Amino acid sequence: MILPIIGYGDPVLRKIGDEITPDYPNLKEIIANMYDTMYNACGVGLAAEQVGLSLRLFVVDTTPFSDDEDLEDKEQDQLKGFKRTFINAKIIKEEGEEWAFNEGCLSIPDVREDVYRKPTVTIEYCEEDFVMKTEVFDGLIARVIQHEYDHIEGILFTDKISSLKKRLIQKKLKNITEGKTFQDYRMKFFAKKGR
Repeated sequence: MILPIIGYGDPVLRKIGDEITPDYPNLKEIIANMYDTMYNACGVGLAAEQVGLSLRLFVVDTTPFSDDEDLEDKEQDQLKGFKRTFINAKIIKEEGEEWAFNEGCLSIPDVREDVYRKPTVTIEYCEEDFVMKTEVFDGLIARVIQHEYDHIEGILFTDKISSLKKRLIQKKLKNITEGKTFQDYRMKFFAKKGR
């Protein structure tokens, strides 16, 4: 089922997600709905907070990035079919020299800015089977994971840009908060609906 995506300005996007237990009600359905919602909005990642749930849960599918001809064949292959569910994720370390990439967010439509992040991330998480894993990711996969991980920590990519750039996009952010934006996917706005 396709869920509305929560727009910038809603307090749920600032909450730190709660840990999930294997008996969490309707978890498989929530995860399936999150994938449906992400694909419907042409996203590569979606966190539970973006569908109104304050949980340590996000989903990633980097396949759309695999068509980028500016990337090396090896990275295109890694991106193709990389689909993963992250439950109770915890970043252990981020390494390397920070690099810029133009990021966007389904909760903050029509806003894109360069964000600096480290290229390699070590993360501990469970998939749907609740078996704990520790893995190292790099490149664009690491970038998507870091962006979604920030969501479960109550952080948005706009928090990572300069104060000058924040001032330049202030009007756009205000419009999103007030629901004055039009997307090809359903959204829910805090100021408009009083969620």
